[in-house]
Amino acid sequence: MAPLRLVAIALIAALCAAPAGAQQAPAPTRTPDVIFVPTPQEVVDAMLKLAKVTKNDVVYDLGSGDGRIPITAAKTYGARAVGIDIDPQRIREANENLKIAGVGDRVKFLNQDLFTTDISEATVVTLYLLPSLNLRLIPKLNALKPGTRVVSHSFDMGNIKPLETLNVNGRTVYYWVTPIQ
Repeated sequence: MAPLRLVAIALIAALCAAPAGAQQAPAPTRTPDVIFVPTPQEVVDAMLKLAKVTKNDVVYDLGSGDGRIPITAAKTYGARAVGIDIDPQRIREANENLKIAGVGDRVKFLNQDLFTTDISEATVVTLYLLPSLNLRLIPKLNALKPGTRVVSHSFDMGNIKPLETLNVNGRTVYYWVTPIQ
């Protein structure tokens, strides 16, 4: 009888934890590929400006950390934005920052694996990942609509030349447009 009671309590707790009607994919089971290092706000601003983000865009930030890129895309440009991060702690931080920013109607954060998440509605993709991860993402990025803009903070895509680079106080920002070749 006691084990059944524990199962019931766990089930009730799980049901109460998610808002009514919320659908969540199962949390990823692997560890993050990179440690979280926040992108300075001046770099965020330069990335979004370089990508020419507008209110008609859907910005996907792969490895979104504390959510500053999606939140800025929504606050500054009126874009819709989605942040994807494998670390549940980062998602909690991003959602707290989202509450403070007041753009929850335009931004959502997903605790998912950026390699398996559907990003097909993206018109802009932002990255702050290692070059090896950027290279692994090329097939996924090239499956997006031609003309999708891709901006990376600090890390390139190996031998694939960016269309443009910026130096923002010693930090490099790279820019490509799909298809990336």
